[in-house]
Amino acid sequence: MTIKEVEEEIIDDFDMFDDWMEKYDYIIELGKTLPIIEDKYKVDAYLVKGCQSQAWIHAELVDDKIVYTGDGDAIIAKGVMSLLFRVFSNQIPEDVVAADLDFLDQIGLKEHLSPTRANGLMATIKMMKFYAVAFNAKLKNINC
Repeated sequence: MTIKEVEEEIIDDFDMFDDWMEKYDYIIELGKTLPIIEDKYKVDAYLVKGCQSQAWIHAELVDDKIVYTGDGDAIIAKGVMSLLFRVFSNQIPEDVVAADLDFLDQIGLKEHLSPTRANGLMATIKMMKFYAVAFNAKLKNINC
C-alpha cells in the first residue's frame, strides 16, 4: 500500500467520529498497538528531541523498507507515533522523505493538539524522515 493510500484510510477512519473527544479516544487506542521499541534503544540517541514527554524511535531497513518501533511515556504521544508508523512503516525511504503528510491537516490533528504536543508531532516527523534520509543515502551508495 502506498503512503497516499494509507493516508486516505486514516482520513476515512477519522471521518467516522463526530467530535474530537472520540478522535482522542481513537488515538489513545492506536497507542496500544504501537510496535514497541526494544529496551536497549530507550537511550538518548533514540529520544525524540522537542517532544514534551519522553518518546523514543528506532528504525531499521527490512527488505529495503523502513520499519519503525517506538515507545513513550504519554498515551497521546504513543497514539500519534502509532499513527505515523502506520503511514511510514514498510515504505521505501525515498517515499518517506517525499511524503507531505497532508492527511494531518485533513483530520485536524495539528489544530487539536496543544502547542507543545504539536511541536512533539513535528519533532517525531522530523526524526522519522531523518532515518529515511539516512537509509535512502545508504541504499543509493549500495546501488552505485
